[in-house]
Amino acid sequence: MRILAIDYGQKRTGIAVTDPLQLIAGGLTTVETNGLEAFLADYIGREAVERIVVGHPRQMNGEDSENMRRITPFVNRLRKLYPDIHIELFDERFTSVLAHRAMLDSGISRKARQDKALVDKISATIILEEYLSRK
Repeated sequence: MRILAIDYGQKRTGIAVTDPLQLIAGGLTTVETNGLEAFLADYIGREAVERIVVGHPRQMNGEDSENMRRITPFVNRLRKLYPDIHIELFDERFTSVLAHRAMLDSGISRKARQDKALVDKISATIILEEYLSRK
């Protein structure tokens, strides 16, 4: 079964997923947030998902960021829709910075680095990689 990670945003959401053995994290896609629940329903209908890890946005002082007011209702809906899938929050501080750094280090062009959808997908992958490393 796979673990799915979500970098939830107001407009776009990055999604990453593990292989079935839960060893490798890879970016899956970026979807418009208003279509996220439909995307998840389709994906979960095709793939066995054991756990969903949602990025928990926090400020430097550890307090929740403004985006939590959107994430909390989303997580509550997921828990009702998928009672057999464990859903948890995971600290996502610095993932956008790390995503930009990863793109720089990989030699991606300046134009490609401005693609916010790519940043969101890479951020979700970083969330999942960090989750796996602490598991």
